[in-house]
Amino acid sequence: MVRTRKKERVRADQNAHRVTTSSGNVFEDLGFPNAAEALAKARLAQRIAAVIEQKGLTQVQAARILGIDQPKVSALLRGRLTGFSTDRLFRFLNALDQDIEIVIREKPPGAQRHATVCIAAG
Repeated sequence: MVRTRKKERVRADQNAHRVTTSSGNVFEDLGFPNAAEALAKARLAQRIAAVIEQKGLTQVQAARILGIDQPKVSALLRGRLTGFSTDRLFRFLNALDQDIEIVIREKPPGAQRHATVCIAAG
C-alpha cells in the first residue's frame, strides 16, 4: 500500500506543475465571454488607477473629477468593472487629462482578428 500512495503523490505532483501557454488574454484563457472587451476594459481601468495615483488624488477627489461617487471609484480601482463601458472609461481618462487615440488598420492575411489597448508612457 505504501508504494501505491507514493505513486499517487507523484502523479498529483506532476499534474500540479503543468504549464499552459497563455493566449495573451487571461479572460480568453479562462473562457470568459467577450474576452477582448474585458481585457480592454481592464487595461483602461489600470491606466485610470495609475493616473489617479500619479496625480496623488484621493478617491473622493477622483470621484469629483470623474463625476461619479466614491464607492464607484473604489470599485473601478479594485477592477470591478461591471457597469463601466469602454466609452465611459474613455471619458474618465479624458477627465483626467489623458488623450485617447484609436487606430484601425486592415488585418494582415492569415492573422487572427484582435483588438488591443496600448498605453503610451508619459
